[in-house]
Amino acid sequence: MAAPTTPHLRAALRHLRRADPRFAGLMRKHGAPALRRTRNSFRALAQSIISQQLSVKAAAVIYRRVCRLFDGSRFPSPQQMLQMPHARLRAAGLSNNKAAFLHELARAFHSGRVKARTLNRLTDTEIAAQLVQVRGIGQWTVDMYLLFDLCRPNVLPVGDLGVRKGMQRWFGLRQLPEPERMRKLAAPWQPYCSVGAWYMWRVLEGT
Repeated sequence: MAAPTTPHLRAALRHLRRADPRFAGLMRKHGAPALRRTRNSFRALAQSIISQQLSVKAAAVIYRRVCRLFDGSRFPSPQQMLQMPHARLRAAGLSNNKAAFLHELARAFHSGRVKARTLNRLTDTEIAAQLVQVRGIGQWTVDMYLLFDLCRPNVLPVGDLGVRKGMQRWFGLRQLPEPERMRKLAAPWQPYCSVGAWYMWRVLEGT
């Protein structure tokens, strides 16, 4: 959510309840999203790469192993990542591709091709256009970064299986919705699709 101040979040919750009164029950059960902007874009994007196609638990284990390759307490800088041999990243549990993707991301930040300080000044579309040029970053990774790390308010991650399944159950669909249908169904949530998506994950947790 965009700088999730209390007034902003209250407005989002109120809007969703008006768009679909059923949200009130979800809000009572799960509370409000508690998201905070990250101060380390490199770490956030690297963590998303590590998490690709993994369960939350498996991704957390590998993330900790990668941290232990360095001083163990914090995620490495781009320069430190570049100095870490590919084989040692693989030994931490990363696939061959993901190890290469982390090095590619580190090069992008270290060279200035991606500038952490300016990312938040860009629009969602501009951020996506810049980041997808980095090998290993696709729209799902961009959406997770926008939603959870930059706290942008109107992100609908149409490529996320959890959101798709949540919307399928929420709207009583026979099949998983395709991106275009998801956008149409979520149109009443705008400009707070990020909060709506967060609740779709909660819907899935209740299955």
